[in-house]
Amino acid sequence: MNSEKTPLFHISKRSDLPWQQAGLFRAAAILLALVVCAVITMLITGENPIGIYATILDGALGSSRRIWMLLQNTAILLLVSLALTPAFRMRFWNIGGEGQMLMGGLGAAACMIVLGDRVPGPVLLMLMLVSSLALGALWGFIPAFFKAKWNTNETLFTLMMNYVATQIVAYYIIIWEVPKGAGKIGIINQSSQAGWLPELFGQKYLLNVLIAAVVCAGMYVYLKYTKHGYEINVVGESENTARYVGIKVKQVIIRTMLLSGAVCGLTGMLLVGGTDHTLTTTITAGRGFTAVMVSWMAKFNPIWMVFTSLLLVFMERGAGQITTNYGLSQSFTDILTGVILFFLIGSEFFAGYKINFRKKKD
Repeated sequence: MNSEKTPLFHISKRSDLPWQQAGLFRAAAILLALVVCAVITMLITGENPIGIYATILDGALGSSRRIWMLLQNTAILLLVSLALTPAFRMRFWNIGGEGQMLMGGLGAAACMIVLGDRVPGPVLLMLMLVSSLALGALWGFIPAFFKAKWNTNETLFTLMMNYVATQIVAYYIIIWEVPKGAGKIGIINQSSQAGWLPELFGQKYLLNVLIAAVVCAGMYVYLKYTKHGYEINVVGESENTARYVGIKVKQVIIRTMLLSGAVCGLTGMLLVGGTDHTLTTTITAGRGFTAVMVSWMAKFNPIWMVFTSLLLVFMERGAGQITTNYGLSQSFTDILTGVILFFLIGSEFFAGYKINFRKKKD
């Protein structure tokens, strides 16, 4: 007689779901997240949940300025997600987006401060672009080289590079601080606006949104239809298979991380030259880490990243408006954002796995 008991349930991997069903899982997660956020806020504030939902919508879409802020933040988050995606497809876990953005921002700020009154505007913008791309690419190249040469752990390496970049930026902030002793740079070239990215049709953030759209389309084509994209996918599936078919794995690793770092560097330039017009150690606002989740939730598909980025920014801005309207601390926004992310991550589990309960014996 078999004394072993059959477990009450077991978890098994699903076959690939149609995108419609996967979308239903995510939609259900969003609705549940909204319900939980409303309940939490209602318990703390005593307000009507319908008013809370209205506040979320108002925070993201309540005015033309808020809509443009939503698009701007979505564009920046999307760019970082796109930057990390080629590395992730290659199974190179680049957690260094924050540092690569900071270095790109440092390159742009250095050109604005040192060359702002010495070169014509178009030349300055070109130098800013080259510097940002180069420094971001350098910050991607270093861990890629060590990975290709000595098979180091890229997750820890890229993570530690974030802290190095933060301290380098902090060092130059002290050198360039205005006024001395302030511990910050302040608005760079406020009077001349040298190095500030131009406004298109009177909209400050339109250029950033257009650049993000172009990079998104380019990354989709690059990953899906080019030889380099094919090699990235093969290396991600199996390095041994890649070597067997003649792909130079080390070159692919370094080339891909150069691209990843360069796009992160471009994002840093857009932050410094296009939106903030200054440089701080916190200018990235944690987007390098949020982008990891955006890329993963979108299954490394650049097109789906547009919607994932928009959703996360929408919910974050709505949560921020709740904090403002009801006089709550900024920490409350973080709580609501955490709840939203928890449900979204949970939806990915149920989209990929199913729970099988023990069948009753007759």
